[in-house]
Amino acid sequence: MADEQKQELNDQEPVLNPEQNNTPADDLAARVSALEEQLATAQDQALRAAADVQNARRRAEQEIEKAHKFGLERFATELLPLLDSLERGMELSDANDPAIKPMREGMELTLKMFTDTLARFQIVAVDPHGEPFDPELHQAMAMEERDNVEPNTVIRVFQKGYTLSGRLLRPAMVVVSTPASDRPESPSIDEKA
Repeated sequence: MADEQKQELNDQEPVLNPEQNNTPADDLAARVSALEEQLATAQDQALRAAADVQNARRRAEQEIEKAHKFGLERFATELLPLLDSLERGMELSDANDPAIKPMREGMELTLKMFTDTLARFQIVAVDPHGEPFDPELHQAMAMEERDNVEPNTVIRVFQKGYTLSGRLLRPAMVVVSTPASDRPESPSIDEKA
């Protein structure tokens, strides 16, 4: 009978899984490992958040700098036709005519003040006469065959271009040279018109 009781007691004892057979030290090590993972994740998130804030601050500073630098762009673009008119007036007036000499001197002073003021705000003229054609700064209005000039050279400027702090406000409108061809003379577009 004693053997039967022992057998019954053995049957009633729960069978322990190896996973359930953890010691307190194993439990603590697992908990420390989980907490270390959480800490690493939290630190990574904090670093990412700090980087995002720094990037946002840098972008805002760049936008403010651009606003200061190019805030005059629209206003300057509207002033350029006035400058063109003053320059054309100077070209068309005769410097030797005594009747308009005082008016011409006034126009010269006004034009000088105007260009000096634009220069103070980093608005610079692009007058490419004799320079190689640059599609970033120039707009070709026509092409002419020339023997004595390198191909793709600006030979005439219809209208000056302007830049604001290095950014193009208006391209220069130019005539560009092409090499003379050996074909028989045919009327150009300008001659047909």
